[in-house]
Amino acid sequence: MLGIDDRHLPEHIRQGKSPRIEAGKFVLSTPSVEDRFSKMIVRSRRIRVLWLLCVLCSLFAFGEFVEGQSGTLTKEENFRAQQNGTLLGQLRAGMSLEVLEATDDWLQFDFDGWIWTRSLQAVNRGAFDLVVSVEGGENIRGGPGGEILGHVEQGTLLETVERVAGWARVHRRAWIWRSSVALFGTDPSGDSAGRSGLTTPSSSVGVGEWAQGFSANAPVLSTPDGDTLATLASSTNLQVLAREGNWTRVRLEGWIWLPEGADEGAGVSDATLASVVAAPDDYRGEVVQWDLQFISLERAEEIRTDFYETEPFLLTRMGDGDQSFVYVAIPPERLGEAQRLDPLERIRVLGRVRTGSARLTGSPILELLSFERIP
Repeated sequence: MLGIDDRHLPEHIRQGKSPRIEAGKFVLSTPSVEDRFSKMIVRSRRIRVLWLLCVLCSLFAFGEFVEGQSGTLTKEENFRAQQNGTLLGQLRAGMSLEVLEATDDWLQFDFDGWIWTRSLQAVNRGAFDLVVSVEGGENIRGGPGGEILGHVEQGTLLETVERVAGWARVHRRAWIWRSSVALFGTDPSGDSAGRSGLTTPSSSVGVGEWAQGFSANAPVLSTPDGDTLATLASSTNLQVLAREGNWTRVRLEGWIWLPEGADEGAGVSDATLASVVAAPDDYRGEVVQWDLQFISLERAEEIRTDFYETEPFLLTRMGDGDQSFVYVAIPPERLGEAQRLDPLERIRVLGRVRTGSARLTGSPILELLSFERIP
């Protein structure tokens, strides 16, 4: 007789096992099939686990790369209570911040600043104990009467950090549009380029000296609270003219194309005082030339929030029957010339409109570019 080769028979037949009967079904179970099925399940689970680990690692790596890093605002931008939520205010270009949380489009951060207490009102809204109560909102500053960091809208809720005479240091957590922030690694020493964009220590460059080593695309502003006039290349040389707190007034020398016969007055607006006052936002940054009557040389008090504290300015009026006042902010290099003016003297002022309506008085404020006496 021929022998039966049981090496290829199912295990239960080789070992004399009987098939199972489950719920009226005849099941011929073989360990080889079960083994293959079990291995498939295990392999599938491993793939899912590995996929999940990859996703978690990616998220962790993204969080490590963004959250906890520092960044600098590349332009003036709104900040909000939530992602695309209630508008809280605006922060100026160059503001440094630290990322707490990040999404594809938004960054969460904390900021502290100082606000004039007359523009605040006490409330009890959970963690918030102050609200901006003044119509039109208020500036937020780096210190009492210090540099302006941005503007906070009326109705914004804030937390008190500390108080000094006339000022409150406040705190708020907020969100800002991610594409407006240039992220960079945190300096282990805790030092960074700071708001000015100057990479060398500010104390190493004195007034009258030339500074080099500015961050690429660092903004040059008309005033600490003014418009961006230009952005710098990393190799730009600037001369330091004066210092006001953390701000430095600088001079840039360079060449631009201006063919002979070009209209040098093409950039001067023909706006009148009445039109500027009627639509102040429309004329901000415009260059105007007005004939004014000088009254006195003044220094700005802290109540004049459109100036930095102690900023020199000319108090003038239009004259010729129009008694409307015009304030002319004086740059440091022009101060000596302005001090030689006589009261009631007529001057022709070329200036840039800082605001068409000062918060305190409603009068326009010009930033002096040049002036000449009218005989």
